[in-house]
Amino acid sequence: MKSTIHPAYQQVEVTCSCGNKFVTQSTLSKTALQIEVCSQCHPFYSGKQRLVDSAGRVDKFRQKYASYTKRTAKE
Repeated sequence: MKSTIHPAYQQVEVTCSCGNKFVTQSTLSKTALQIEVCSQCHPFYSGKQRLVDSAGRVDKFRQKYASYTKRTAKE
């Protein structure tokens, strides 16, 4: 492999919007990176899911389909 065609691999400090900071390596030209979601605040990793509910839409949906059952096709 040619050594001159690959970008430089350097350490980058990553800062999440939740305040979590960690250091990783990247080919970015920056030494700092801002992100919105990390493993500390993402619902999949943290197990805490937040529903953004405007005007009670989630509750309306749950009430509407609470009694919904699958219908079987008549033969």
